[in-house]
Amino acid sequence: MSTELWPSLLEPRLHGADDLCAVSADGVRIRFLDGRELLCGTSGLWNANLGFGNEAIAEACAAALREASYLSVFRYENVYARRAARALVEAAGADHYGRVVFSTSGGAANDLVMKLARHYHALRGDGARKLVVGLRDSYHGLTFGGFALTGENLGQSVYGVDQRLVRHVSPNSVEEIAQLAAQQGSRIAAVVVEPVLGSGAVPLTPEYVQALLELRDRHGFLLVADEVATGFGRTGDFFASQRWPAPPDLLITSKGLTNGTHAAAAVLLPRALAEPFDAAGDVFVHGETQAGTPVTCAAILATVEEMRRLDAVASARRLSAVLDERLADLVATEPLVSGTTGIGCFRSIRLSTPGGEPLPQQEVPQVVAAIREAGAIVHPSVNGVQILPALVYTDDEVTELLDCVRAGVAAHARQPEAV
Repeated sequence: MSTELWPSLLEPRLHGADDLCAVSADGVRIRFLDGRELLCGTSGLWNANLGFGNEAIAEACAAALREASYLSVFRYENVYARRAARALVEAAGADHYGRVVFSTSGGAANDLVMKLARHYHALRGDGARKLVVGLRDSYHGLTFGGFALTGENLGQSVYGVDQRLVRHVSPNSVEEIAQLAAQQGSRIAAVVVEPVLGSGAVPLTPEYVQALLELRDRHGFLLVADEVATGFGRTGDFFASQRWPAPPDLLITSKGLTNGTHAAAAVLLPRALAEPFDAAGDVFVHGETQAGTPVTCAAILATVEEMRRLDAVASARRLSAVLDERLADLVATEPLVSGTTGIGCFRSIRLSTPGGEPLPQQEVPQVVAAIREAGAIVHPSVNGVQILPALVYTDDEVTELLDCVRAGVAAHARQPEAV
């Protein structure tokens, strides 16, 4: 029987299930109402990169709540937001970035950059630039702007999402984005890409990134790196776009920003992109009540400091090498695992049926449930599952996670409907 709570993206038949109702989380494990404690293979919702219950972050939040329970960045500033903005600029690269706009979610931040790009071009006398380009199979959130930009079909038409000023191209197809830019480059305000596509954990190739940078310079659009999922060490760098030959014009970060403790997002940009607003005395019309609050910004600052103290980026690189080895063994020894994609601590495990066909998408939730029954939490993906271990995982915990994946996949294959 369902309770008063209506959870997100959970099938109605599962509403009210005690085995899906969490009661506490510590380290890399979550305890549920039915008494089970499961290994979290997803870092919460990819956001608790340093694991659950980090004491330094908790103490920083508690202190901020005592000092200033609420202050805004809506027609005002506050010192907590200034400090957090400076820390983010330094982490991303102060030689390029210089300003930060705070938001409350990845979806809202995608709305923000779409508005910012259009306003920026309008101030420069190029108001015809209204198109925003995204990638097919991408995910940019479920707010109306982010939902429109999302390239995965999640029922946008049912909700009346307006995609008239959005274009989608195939990921890693240089020819397709080049053709669109040649045809409509003067109308494109921004191209927004995830360095690793959230749907399927597919990284952008170096050739594709280079093409995007060259097309940006040639056609004058803004290039946006949506690092909601890839930021804060997830791929083995503080931000995945730091490996690009040149930085993007705008960078979005959210999930790892507060280690999951508060709803937060931030958009980083160079000072040069703010100059047209300053010169015109024009106000950028975007604001959110809970953006840039003291407790949120205290969490951001503490998370950045803990990332450094724990050497989390180096840890992610070490875990990446462990995952490479263990996943290769899983593919070699488990016939139902057909391959893997992804980088760093952001991986997708592709599965097949006993007959050798890609696992039907409608069976993915059953596999996720079987892996949960085996002792670990994973995320559904394209024809398989995603694992996003916290950057504080031990080698033994990686082994435990993949053992649960192996056991769950095998258990699902034994079900009559899977044969």
